[in-house]
Amino acid sequence: MRIYYVYILKCSDGSYYTGVTNCLERRFTEHVNGRNVTCYTFTRRPVELVFFREFGYVNDAIAFEKQVKGWSRKKKEAIINGDWDGLRPLAECYNNTHSRNKDTDLK
Repeated sequence: MRIYYVYILKCSDGSYYTGVTNCLERRFTEHVNGRNVTCYTFTRRPVELVFFREFGYVNDAIAFEKQVKGWSRKKKEAIINGDWDGLRPLAECYNNTHSRNKDTDLK
């Protein structure tokens, strides 16, 4: 069975790069060596591998990568630190227009 990886790199400018691969060691080496000049990480080297998660199915890995790419910095840092329980509060909407935060008292 092939294994797929979703990974997060911390770049030299402090930003995060999220990717998916079927060979984590090879892909990390490509980022480190700057194999692709058009890659986001090329001008942000050195990079550090700060997170990875294994998947048995490529579609699951791609879906998780897309999800993580849409997350805030704080949510990414929560999983980097292994704080999976901390994701829920970071996903809560505190905007006054959100239905949970509206005054439901009909006067």
